[in-house]
Amino acid sequence: MSTKHVNPTRMELTRLKKKLVTAMRGYKLLKDKRDELMRQFLELVRENKTLREKVEAGIKEANQNLVLARAGMSQEALNVALMAPKQEVFLEAETKNVMSVEIPVFRTKMRTPDPGDIYPYGLAFTSADLDDSIKKLSDLLPDLLRLAECEKSCQLMAAEIEKTRRRVNALEHVVIPETRQNIRYITMKLDENERSSQTRLMKVKDMMLEATHHYSEKS
Repeated sequence: MSTKHVNPTRMELTRLKKKLVTAMRGYKLLKDKRDELMRQFLELVRENKTLREKVEAGIKEANQNLVLARAGMSQEALNVALMAPKQEVFLEAETKNVMSVEIPVFRTKMRTPDPGDIYPYGLAFTSADLDDSIKKLSDLLPDLLRLAECEKSCQLMAAEIEKTRRRVNALEHVVIPETRQNIRYITMKLDENERSSQTRLMKVKDMMLEATHHYSEKS
């Protein structure tokens, strides 16, 4: 807000002083929020990098085992072995609030508690490489879900950090400086008006004394 649109009154000065206090408090809170979001964001980025490398290495190993299983089994036998899975995974998606950001939390539940149910076939007519591939993919599931949580959380936090950064910059470079400038302008105007009023009062006093006693205090 430019000073030319400010009404130089004491009421406006009081309002602007309260606005400055609120803006300073909001600036500090938003700056603290931005810094904490950045700290948690960087932690998530590091975790995301570690998980991605682990998951990609695990998937690569599982694919290699599957290729070996295809080489040792006929395509028909492989299709029959994987036709009817015995185990199911139920995914529950929730959210938790982190610095006013709703980030996802995934929970899983297996249809049966038996770890052997990940193999949907008998072990007599299948390759051990196929067993290794399925076991590797099963073991990777928690890390894969956590990776999904981290990546989505990073996206949401990055958006919130950018929004908070814009607000901090607006307060720091626009709202607070303009409010201070307007306070200085009004203070100067009020001081100037007060000096003018005192000058006029002294002039009126001198005129009244001269008119009443035919002399002036200046003489």
